[in-house]
Amino acid sequence: MYMEEITLNNGISVPKIGLGMWDAYGDEAAGAVSTALKLGYRRVDTAMFYKNEPEVGRGIQMSGIPREEIFVSTKIWFTDMEVDKVRPTFEKSLDNLQLDYIDMYMLHWPMGDVTGSWKVLEELYEEGKVKGIGVCNFQKHHMEDLLKTAKIKPMINQIESHPTFSQNDLVLYCQEQGIQPEVWSPLGRGDDLNNPVIKEIAQKYDKTTAQVILRWHMQRGVTAIPKSVKEHRMMENTSVFDFRLTEEEMAVILAQETGTPRGGYREGYTWE
Repeated sequence: MYMEEITLNNGISVPKIGLGMWDAYGDEAAGAVSTALKLGYRRVDTAMFYKNEPEVGRGIQMSGIPREEIFVSTKIWFTDMEVDKVRPTFEKSLDNLQLDYIDMYMLHWPMGDVTGSWKVLEELYEEGKVKGIGVCNFQKHHMEDLLKTAKIKPMINQIESHPTFSQNDLVLYCQEQGIQPEVWSPLGRGDDLNNPVIKEIAQKYDKTTAQVILRWHMQRGVTAIPKSVKEHRMMENTSVFDFRLTEEEMAVILAQETGTPRGGYREGYTWE
């Protein structure tokens, strides 16, 4: 399996496509991680809130792939984003995952004590317990507030993005700041797969609509973490590096924007 990588602002590289682990549990979750890694995936994304960190860790062990070849991300939930809770929560994730370090540790929402929590993440980074630190679901104003006090700029901002909810201005802002945009729900939770415009483009390239959408993400310069527990979908989701969309096709897909998110945004989270 061929997998392109992109370099983050601290010099480390991350695969452009990874395995998202939201809503996967038990043996199914462990098996999905093991299968993906055996297929050639080298990026796994989970979170404390997903309640599957132990299964992700078990899947890594089952795969037999050397730890140093795998890029693992997890996140701290906003209710634990208090200065005295961040480090113990991080240690719990380490224990759950059965790992000695985490490649990317992230604030899951711009809620709670963001400033204080970020300072603890900076400490973990400086101590070498994490290879990178990032944020999730930060809008431009959230990022601007964080950057006023941050010593270390986030390496990644993980956001919802797909053809009908691209958040393109936010993607461009992050890129201007040298912060890598990474997208969850890159296929719009499956809803965007039935878009007739994208279907027509897929027929041209003899690809699936999922592959066209993921290729669109790649050419936007973002990384993506589509979720799947099925082997054939995992293979499909990474078979996107052997064709290229035209500028016109890129624009046509972007024009599918409706402004409607698919994700379940938290109470108290603000767009403006």
